[in-house]
Amino acid sequence: MNLLKEKIVREGKVFPGDILKVDGFLNHRIDCELMHAIGKEFTELFAGEKITKILTIESSGIAVACFPAYEMKVPLLFAKKGKTKNQSKEVYTSKVMSYTHATVYDISVSKEYLTAEDRVLILDDFLATGEALRGLIDLVKQAGATLVGCGAVIEKVYQNGGNQLREQGIRVESLAKVAALTDDGKVVFAE
Repeated sequence: MNLLKEKIVREGKVFPGDILKVDGFLNHRIDCELMHAIGKEFTELFAGEKITKILTIESSGIAVACFPAYEMKVPLLFAKKGKTKNQSKEVYTSKVMSYTHATVYDISVSKEYLTAEDRVLILDDFLATGEALRGLIDLVKQAGATLVGCGAVIEKVYQNGGNQLREQGIRVESLAKVAALTDDGKVVFAE
């Protein structure tokens, strides 16, 4: 997706520790025009899959998944990190290690909103080691739902999470594949 790659080159910032900061347009301040294009792209990539629900993880995944959910006319469900007082006691739970925060989160979704009848597309902003997607896939399996595939706006292919999921037979689509982040602050794209 050229529009996304151009935005990453123009506005993304590379920090030590393999951090690509794109919060100026993707996961803090949101460029809605770009997100609309992302929504259309994911809709085209997964056309014909009869998706009934899009699943993501709070908080950065919500904006990313909202536009495709709107385009596909399906509900967006997000896994919550931690427990809240008003959360249902009937939940599916999984553990996720956050690469960015170096923290393990318990994530959960209400059993009321994810069922065996669902055909689920999982979307997130980044795919690095694949921990978030694995946790979300675990929730889909617990519900007995059908996993249609996974999508990431940006995949750091050198961290191998996407390839590990693909080797397990899971369909993974990424809109921008980053091959490397250089010491001088450049982003090198794969393909």
